Amino acid sequence: MALFVNDHGVLKCRFLGENLWLIPWGRDALRVVSRPMSEPELPAWALLEPQHAEPLIEITERCATIAVGRLSAVVRRMDWPDRLEITYYNQRGEVLLAERPGTGALNIRPRFFKPIVAGDFKLTVGFAADDDEKLYGMGQYQQDVLNVKYSTFELAQRNSQASVPFVLSSKGYGFLWHNPAIGRACFGKNLMEWVADSTKQMDYWICAGDTPAQIEAAYADAVGHAPAMPEYGLGFWQCKLRYWNQEQLLSVAREYHRRGIPVDVIVVDFFHWPHMGDFRFDEEFWPDPKAMVRELKEMGMELMVSIWPQISLLSENYKEMDEEGYIARCDKGMNCQMRFVNEDAMFFDATNPDARKYLWRKIKKNYYDSGIKVFWLDEAEPEYGTYDFDNYRYYSGTVAQTGNLYPQCYARTFYDGQKSEGQEKVVNLLRCAWAGSARYGALVWSGDIHSDFATLRRQVCAGLNMGIAGIPWWTTDIGGFSGGDPTDPAFRELIVRWFQWGLFCPVMRLHGNRVPDERVFRADGSECLPSGAANEIWSFGEPAYEIIKNLIGFREVMRPYTRQLMEQASLTGAPVMRTMFFEFPEQAECWDLRDQYMFGPDVLVAPVLDAGAIRRTVYLPAGADWTDLHTGKVFSGGRTVDCDAPLSSIPVFLKNNAHPDWIGKI
Repeated sequence: MALFVNDHGVLKCRFLGENLWLIPWGRDALRVVSRPMSEPELPAWALLEPQHAEPLIEITERCATIAVGRLSAVVRRMDWPDRLEITYYNQRGEVLLAERPGTGALNIRPRFFKPIVAGDFKLTVGFAADDDEKLYGMGQYQQDVLNVKYSTFELAQRNSQASVPFVLSSKGYGFLWHNPAIGRACFGKNLMEWVADSTKQMDYWICAGDTPAQIEAAYADAVGHAPAMPEYGLGFWQCKLRYWNQEQLLSVAREYHRRGIPVDVIVVDFFHWPHMGDFRFDEEFWPDPKAMVRELKEMGMELMVSIWPQISLLSENYKEMDEEGYIARCDKGMNCQMRFVNEDAMFFDATNPDARKYLWRKIKKNYYDSGIKVFWLDEAEPEYGTYDFDNYRYYSGTVAQTGNLYPQCYARTFYDGQKSEGQEKVVNLLRCAWAGSARYGALVWSGDIHSDFATLRRQVCAGLNMGIAGIPWWTTDIGGFSGGDPTDPAFRELIVRWFQWGLFCPVMRLHGNRVPDERVFRADGSECLPSGAANEIWSFGEPAYEIIKNLIGFREVMRPYTRQLMEQASLTGAPVMRTMFFEFPEQAECWDLRDQYMFGPDVLVAPVLDAGAIRRTVYLPAGADWTDLHTGKVFSGGRTVDCDAPLSSIPVFLKNNAHPDWIGKI
């Protein structure tokens, strides 16, 4: 075989036992796969079948070029050491990304497959670093970092960490590491490096675009668009850990209804079941779910129910699921993957198609047929008792090789089931995601985070980077999950500031485990999992209540605009929460702003993220006039302004007199 071959529009390269393919995968994109000693495979981890694209391929003895739209790749044969090196260019001939050079006597390969004894490979892929480059995306990590240049990331799923390995570059490209293996990504000063701890081959996708919007659109086309958001995704969602019986939940819903406060969704949290893995209501505490759902719908509320993927050894479904192979396995030691509330449990294998169908049949019978159409898919990482990723195995392979895929498959379990029942619009809340999760209606929240201002600040960057990583539906527990005393003045300040920011998140959802706990007992006197303290908006004192009630009312005023943003996300892949550079890529200042953002194209949001703060500065981009939402005062762009921000106010500006009917209503 020749060194380079044009095989029906695919550039195939074979050299020193490596098979390297560059495949058109979209109008401006390539999928690049490589495998030692055998031909690569094209697994559909996240990438969908590509749009048709006619590449231009040119081949010489030592060099080959493949060009598709704005992107071209040049593969060169290099000597000392012998290797193939790839460089990517845009349509103007500017270098976008280049593999690390072999560096002569150092004998470093850009694609290094290190054999694992009796197994596959540890793969390291290196690219040359550009000191002036800025990078964004990678999903949700708990850090106050927006530009991820000079950052290192664990490619693994954890509670409050969603690894979605896509980056958008200020140089004009997007890059997806299309490999669900546990690993690492490092964006250093001297090197960009991607590592898979155990894999069979290299697989990544790269596209070129002149603007961030073009890159995000190409990425959405490649991995799938979010479906249309249901109407109940646009308003306020009420939740706490945990409403422990039917009457308690209904009493809260009735009180919201009595006060005239609109609630789109109210939530039954975890341990409403007898045992983990029973996938049904505990009849002692939830005697008539159908009647509960019916009454809630009469008040304009949807019921969302928490589902965990844990299967307790005490569950009525454990034996059947274990025997059918629907449960993840441990390669070593006892087959127990989590212990919670004195129950040993294993995880449902969401990567197994038959297991997904089995679980949906249970969900349909015990929830869906009672009128429940929206689900909270908690523990979606899943949350192993110990994150020994090399000790677990799925239908898809070892967790070391395929583990990051799990949350995407968990979302698919419910999405496929709901669509099979004819449900047109699907949204389900998940605690984790991977590339492609958005197409299965995944609304991701930022996990079990703490209730403090430092954590609040980190969530802003997390939400913006999740949007860049292709997850436009995203939210947090307003007020944080862990802690928070509703009677504490410091917490009352925090929850007001969090609510103000939550107003301008894709979904506005209150949740948390407030203190102190309320003890819960069965009729026989045995103790159950406790319930947290009150977490309704009237729980935080009258001043906070009035502010929050006004915010929820303004969310209703915004509903037509929010609906429009959701439609844009579905059609174009544009995030709902947008980094400043997404809307103003030509302005250098906007690439460095991490604590303000655009809620769609018209609304600039500057949340207050520090305790005690009553002022903050805001940069108003050039090329537009900006109207203060509270006062109606108009500012010319291209400057920084100092804004009043008393507890009752969050700085918000409207671009070019958009939505003048909103002025003074918040």
